[in-house]
Amino acid sequence: MNMSPSKFTASVSDLEKCGYTMLSDVVQQSLLDELTEAIEQTRTALSSATVPGIRQLLKHCPAVRSVSDLPAIKAPVQAVLGSNVRVVRAILFDKTPASNWYVTWHQDLSIPVEQRIDVPDFGPWSTKHGIVHVQPPAAILECMLSARLHLDHCLLENGPIKFVPGSHKAGILNPAEIASWKERHESVPCPARRGDLILMRPLILHSSSKSDSPQQRRVLHLEYANADLPGGLQWAEG
Repeated sequence: MNMSPSKFTASVSDLEKCGYTMLSDVVQQSLLDELTEAIEQTRTALSSATVPGIRQLLKHCPAVRSVSDLPAIKAPVQAVLGSNVRVVRAILFDKTPASNWYVTWHQDLSIPVEQRIDVPDFGPWSTKHGIVHVQPPAAILECMLSARLHLDHCLLENGPIKFVPGSHKAGILNPAEIASWKERHESVPCPARRGDLILMRPLILHSSSKSDSPQQRRVLHLEYANADLPGGLQWAEG
């Protein structure tokens, strides 16, 4: 990773203050080429070539799990969550002219689990793409960190992710509170180049606009956690 210790410390500080931070040029281009090829081969094998993303990539694509353990990605996560951390989910997001969408302001509140087991303070439950999801208590989400590795450039015209800095400190917000936060605080777009890594807290308010560019905007979204789930619940991919 092309980052001095002082800059890395500053990035961790920014993450705790703002809820997100950017690390530039984290993964070598040759490795990105290999990873992208492996993901696209997985899409073909799953007959998902026209789908705007792939879920459960840790199960379907061994190259993704290997990349999730790269020191250049995992070390910054460990600096925030501690050494006892593991990757628990991987998703590909892909905006193209054929698959282009607006993402409303939200927090990442649900986690995928192997099966439904009713545990106090866990809920509501849902099923997305055949995968069981549940909303855990805020304490679980606060033990998590997402890492978004950009497989393509994602400039302002590509619909980059946007954040409301500091909103991750407000806990789980209801719709009225989300609207209030958005009204009272400026949002910040976070354009990135191929190989850049965005670290973000699940509870930060974030959104993205539709892409105005014909170029692909592929992002590998990795989620890490340093906590086991209670009551027999198991991470679906962990």
